[in-house]
Parts: sequence; structure tokens; C-alpha cells
Amino acid sequence: MRPNIFENDRLYDDTDKELDAIAPRPKRAQWRHRRGGPNFMRFGRRIKYHGADLNSWVNEALVVNEAPAS
Repeated sequence: MRPNIFENDRLYDDTDKELDAIAPRPKRAQWRHRRGGPNFMRFGRRIKYHGADLNSWVNEALVVNEAPAS
């Protein structure tokens, strides 16, 4: 099991600095507009991300390098 980067039970606001670990705020806005990136919730103009969704998205984006066979 991979360690969680974000707290699973927390709602992160789009202005939270912790989200800069995955992308800067303007890039996240592009993702939302293009329906990409992690799942999000919209409350009027406020954007929220659930920690469990962020962790799931980060784990899906993980690239595992394997050593070439000798």
C-alpha cells in the first residue's frame, strides 16, 4: 500500500497550498475546465477536493520504473 500524501477525510480548498504539490492553481483550473485532473466539488464559486480522491488520483499517476532485464 502506498502512503497517502493528503489526509483522506479532509476537504481541501483550491486555495490550500498543499495542492501545489500536484500542480499550481492555474493548472488545476485548466484541468477542471477540460474535465481532467482529480475529482472536485463545486459549491458556488468555491472548489473543494476530497483528500481520498486526491490520493487516488496521485496513485493512478504513479509511474513505476523497472530495471531492464540483464
